Amino acid sequence: MIGDFSRLGKNGIILLGLALLTLSCEDLLVKGPPDDELLDGPVSGLSSGELDRFIKGDVAFNDDIFTPETGLGPIFVSTSCGSCHPGDGKGHPFTTLTRFGQNDDSGNQFLEKGGPQLQHRSIPGYLPESIPSGAPFAKFMPPANTGLGFLDAVTDSDILALADETDVDGDGISGVPNWIVIPDYVTLRPDAISQNGKYIGRIGKKAAAYDLLQQTANAYNQDIGITSSFEPFDTATGAAIDPEISDQAIDDVVFYLKTLKAPIQRNQNQTNIIEGKNLFVQIGCSSCHLPEMKTGYSPISSLSFKTFSAYTDLLLHDMGQELDDGYTEGSAKTSEWRTPPLWGLGLAKNSQGGELFLLHDGRAKSISEAILLHGGEGDVSRTKYQGLTDNEKQLLIKFLESL
Repeated sequence: MIGDFSRLGKNGIILLGLALLTLSCEDLLVKGPPDDELLDGPVSGLSSGELDRFIKGDVAFNDDIFTPETGLGPIFVSTSCGSCHPGDGKGHPFTTLTRFGQNDDSGNQFLEKGGPQLQHRSIPGYLPESIPSGAPFAKFMPPANTGLGFLDAVTDSDILALADETDVDGDGISGVPNWIVIPDYVTLRPDAISQNGKYIGRIGKKAAAYDLLQQTANAYNQDIGITSSFEPFDTATGAAIDPEISDQAIDDVVFYLKTLKAPIQRNQNQTNIIEGKNLFVQIGCSSCHLPEMKTGYSPISSLSFKTFSAYTDLLLHDMGQELDDGYTEGSAKTSEWRTPPLWGLGLAKNSQGGELFLLHDGRAKSISEAILLHGGEGDVSRTKYQGLTDNEKQLLIKFLESL
């Protein structure tokens, strides 16, 4: 063998060595999961400057772990944003939030007793909160984050056009917006529509946040106990204190959330997936879980005037007694919940420890169970689902798992 190599000459041996090295590196490379198996990652078409902001927001959201020295608490729920949204996916029962203090549209009656959110953990020297006696409350499972920028960019007029408060068309569906009082720091959308001094919420389980800035600033404050110039009040004392996070960091996280890519449907051209989608439409699920919406103008061109498939209408719907937790936010009723986007549903197990915890509080352990808990405006579709054959049910579930 040595004799064979010697006949190659010096340059030949070098070339052979490089070829072997290249082959070895290729063998060692491990391919990552395909893009449609991941929830995190930027929306396509961002500029280099926008990608830089995305990365900064990614680091702040997923890598910044707060301690008492950096402002944590003194009472809190979690120590970072990413711990409640692993891989930008759904949360787990361990990270479920508890909201309390309001059961009608007159406002929260327990703000002086720790409302609206329970901080069940504390740093040394402080006691965590407990739910005050008599306070209505509900459990909120942290949602997936991806595609939020598209939902944020839907126009108020498009949302209102979908509303049907008195069920004029007689289909049993009467979605309504959640009209909320917005904080002073929020910048109104160019097309903002108001009613009696209130504006349309669209973010959160009951659509109680106007935009991603309100959602983010509130989450830092209520979830981690971090004050900002937007939400300056300490969760333990109620006193205004100096910001513990910069406006720039908040803005970076908001930009990150806005520019996370939308989940990509898998196997969407397979016959069984198409048949499942047809059944989804036939039994009326698409009346609330709209297959398509569109954005209006956005200063981020990748989000501007885009059609997307989140499977939501961003409206509140009465889901009946089964999902009535006796708690509400804004003008929503206790049994009303914003239609949750279904995109990313098939990847939910990845961030939920290999199991499913669905609906607003994670009570449903399967897609079928979640459907069967749809009362109120969802009752007609539930009944039609129950009337499907076993094979048709499997096709419908396969479609939902492809999202």
